[in-house]
Amino acid sequence: MEQPIEILSIKSIQNLLIEIQGITVLVDRDVACLYGVETRDINQAVKNNPEKFPSGYIIQLEKEQKKELVENFHRFEKLKHSSVNPKAFTEKGLYMLATILKSSQATQATFFIIETFAKIRELASTVKELQEVANQEQQEHLMQRSGEIIAEAWKPAKQKPV
Repeated sequence: MEQPIEILSIKSIQNLLIEIQGITVLVDRDVACLYGVETRDINQAVKNNPEKFPSGYIIQLEKEQKKELVENFHRFEKLKHSSVNPKAFTEKGLYMLATILKSSQATQATFFIIETFAKIRELASTVKELQEVANQEQQEHLMQRSGEIIAEAWKPAKQKPV
């Protein structure tokens, strides 16, 4: 089994998120680590439940994309010699995967994944709004809120997954 993530937090999940084709995703290997299962278990769940993963829920990486992952992220070094190209789960794909994998660790990881995506959306919205307002007082409020969102995202988790 891949090295499990010991303490889950929004920060630990943010560190695993990557962008592929302009979409924020988690690679199947990282999902397996978060959920405390083997990558093959993740892939088997997808294979056994194709109706839960329509287009846009999973990105099947091509050979060149896999090569780029290996070159840019040390944690994917083991993929270098794999004959299988990894899958990348979008936010929707991760939600669907959570309906299949029922362990307590998978449930705990799903909570943190949901919170992470929510914080990213909230921060993006706040930054966008900040760019659009001209009022100095509103700008200060939005800048303060942005700082709060970032601080919340980076604070350590209070509990370990079961």
